[in-house]
Amino acid sequence: SAELCLLPALQALLPPLPGSGGTGPAEAGLGALPSELREVVRALVGDLDALFTALGLREESFAVGTLSRIIATELASYTPARNRRRMASNKASVVFVDRTLDLAGAVGHHGDNLAEKILAVLPKLPGHKTDVMVNMVELTALQATDETCGIIAPGCLAQPNDPAAKALWESFMNLKQKEAVMEARRHLVEAASRENLPIKMSMGEVTPEQLSSYIQLFRNNLKALENHCGLLQLVLATVQTLKHLQTSKWDNFLAFERLLLQTIGESEMPSVLNQLLPMIKSYNNRTKDDYTCEDFLILLVYMYSVVGEIKSGKELDAAEEEVKKALVKAICDEPEPSPILQKIT
Repeated sequence: SAELCLLPALQALLPPLPGSGGTGPAEAGLGALPSELREVVRALVGDLDALFTALGLREESFAVGTLSRIIATELASYTPARNRRRMASNKASVVFVDRTLDLAGAVGHHGDNLAEKILAVLPKLPGHKTDVMVNMVELTALQATDETCGIIAPGCLAQPNDPAAKALWESFMNLKQKEAVMEARRHLVEAASRENLPIKMSMGEVTPEQLSSYIQLFRNNLKALENHCGLLQLVLATVQTLKHLQTSKWDNFLAFERLLLQTIGESEMPSVLNQLLPMIKSYNNRTKDDYTCEDFLILLVYMYSVVGEIKSGKELDAAEEEVKKALVKAICDEPEPSPILQKIT
């Protein structure tokens, strides 16, 4: 198969890391992992088996990376999976890839996609990994304060029974943000027109305030709310994302990443780090537009992932030392460190 032809090339590109005698990381098994991670791997293997059972798949697994190899090995030897493969009729190749082999891809802010921004900035729906909470207070007569947000059950992105909402979500994933937001307005206007709501179509740029004013028309019409609830949840998710502080930061991240890619060939790493240094500010000196400690960790991971081989030397050592000092001070000055900062420290 094509996958097997690729394996020698992948092994040459990503050779096993040398171990300190005995079994190297490439051959490490589940027992070499910390107990918490072992439980996570076992749970993932169980979930994958349940998914493949539902799809009726008989999989052939390939792995790129040490952790991926462990997961693929566990799945191959998992007793329920072995029984399933004997009975399943549909064949599939499954490739497991360690995300740590592409850290720039994992931390980068790519392109101009509304779906990615919604998933990144809105809070996760409890018990779910791939859906978010949409604040529905705007569709009620309650005052939209922090206290009232918990009273109304949140909306979400998954709307399998609403064709208009499903079509709009496809637009969010496939179109640029500007076009996707225009699609949100168009769907909202069409829904309001079908319900004979007094809506006036506006031309030009779509703003979150304009979408909110259209949503308000549905608020006192229970039949219209019921008929278009799925669509309204997606449009509310759009409004809340566009107004979110993290969205403007997203654009700043994207601009920095593009600038870095353009200049890193001409500039040495020390000069890039020196440009970054004044932007590292402690809690008391930060405004809402400044980068947080977590933001800088993401930027540093991205920078070191895209620059490739770095020439070491006194200048680089000095620049890195200054960045370390500033970042350590900023982390120590945090009054309430986030869970990720607590885990790191």
